[in-house]
Amino acid sequence: MPMNFNAGPASLPLAALERAKTELLDFAGTGISVMEHSHRGKEYEAVHDEAMSLVRELFAVPRGYEVLFLQGGASLEFATVPMNFLPPGASADYIVTGAWSEKAHAEASAWAAMVRASVRLAASTKDSGYTRVALAEEARLDENAAFVHFASNETIHGVQYLELPRFGNAPLVCDMSSEFLSRKVDLRAFSLVYGGAQKNIGPSGVTVVIASNDFIARGRQDLPTILQYRAHAKAKSLLNTPSTFGIYLMRNVLAWLKGEGGLATIEARNRAKAAELYAVMDALSGFYRSPVQRASRSVMNVVFRLSSEDMEKRFLAEAAQNAMIGLKGHRSVGGIRASLYNAVEPDWVSALASLMKEFARRNG
Repeated sequence: MPMNFNAGPASLPLAALERAKTELLDFAGTGISVMEHSHRGKEYEAVHDEAMSLVRELFAVPRGYEVLFLQGGASLEFATVPMNFLPPGASADYIVTGAWSEKAHAEASAWAAMVRASVRLAASTKDSGYTRVALAEEARLDENAAFVHFASNETIHGVQYLELPRFGNAPLVCDMSSEFLSRKVDLRAFSLVYGGAQKNIGPSGVTVVIASNDFIARGRQDLPTILQYRAHAKAKSLLNTPSTFGIYLMRNVLAWLKGEGGLATIEARNRAKAAELYAVMDALSGFYRSPVQRASRSVMNVVFRLSSEDMEKRFLAEAAQNAMIGLKGHRSVGGIRASLYNAVEPDWVSALASLMKEFARRNG
């Protein structure tokens, strides 16, 4: 079986896939697949409701917050958040620490230009090459901002807030895509968080949004209905046909996550996996180089470089020979990237660590 280190779509728990395999042709004794059921029928709605309940339970979603299952990936939320919450004459603050928060800032800026609002670059680590997070005390914030937006983990650059910050007193919005449900988070600090399912909790095609009812109520009411968070909340995320199979498979993954012990257990496991790889890199720092400053090293996406692109190609070839896939860095930055999401087995990480040691011994 391949050891899957892909950045997303990413590895899924074997138990969740086997459950889907068993039920694929006959779901709940109905004689048809869950993909064939109406999203208005009681068979699918039971899955839908269970998935929502599991998100609430696992993430300890506070009262007064909605859980939404949407489509379009986090990239659509880059546009939908400002469309809902950045009205004419208002401003929003953006913290940019990597490629994805940079894209979110660009989308918000495009919307702001249309409605004569403004988007402020409150902090950026671009000058460092996105090798660290931006500290709260570095941010030049507008206390009257409609919201402050940041990404908690940058998949491409391997940069993460190991302790989630508080940026001022404006409503806080966070893109948690690549770490969603990988650790415990106090959601009361946020007005809205969002993340694509395809990293930690399911297949591509489902985006989870968690938002306070008070914040949702602030959203514009003159947008097309499909773009209003309030409309999806009122319809229990059944305003239109959702990604039914995606939500079904996400339900399977969430049930697996609960069975593994929930977020406390998975967070400890994830931190141990990352620590094992960083320990090898630090011990062999003359051979492997982490571009990320130590205090910002991602638990989810471990990135590193070797002495040359040719050496990196040789390493990737050996990894492939050892049934390790998905280790090539993003095309925009190169290098090596090991994504260590929830379903990545600790044994796979140990195997990668062993390969790194052996490869350095033979080529150092």
